Amino acid sequence: HVQLVESGGGSVQAGGSLKLSCAASGRADRQYCMAWFRQGPGKDREGVANLNSDGSNTYYADSVKGRFTISRDNAKNTLYLQMNSLKPEDTAVYYCAADLTEVTLPSAKYKYWGQGTQVTVS
Repeated sequence: HVQLVESGGGSVQAGGSLKLSCAASGRADRQYCMAWFRQGPGKDREGVANLNSDGSNTYYADSVKGRFTISRDNAKNTLYLQMNSLKPEDTAVYYCAADLTEVTLPSAKYKYWGQGTQVTVS
C-alpha cells in the first residue's frame, strides 16, 4: 500500500498561483503512475493532469493546459501541481491519485487516493 497526503491548498484571487504537493509514504519506493483530480461544487470529478511512472509523459485536461504543470520529485516521494493564472472555475477539492499500472486520463481507475485539499479562487 501507499498513502498519499495532499497539501498546499488555500484561497487565492483570480490570476494568482498555488502549488499543491502530494507526499507518498508506504511502498513509495515503487514507480507509480500519478495524477491530480478535482471536484468542484456540484460538478463531477475531473482528471486534471497525470504523469506516467517513469515521468516521460504528461497529460493535461484542456481546461488547465498551459496554466498547470505536474511534476514529481522522486527523492522526496512527492508529486506537485503548479497552478498559475487561476480562475474561479478552478475552485475545487484537489485529489492526488496513484497506481502501479499506467492509467490514462480521463480514467479515474487509480487504486490509491489522498484525502484532498481545498482550492478556492475568487
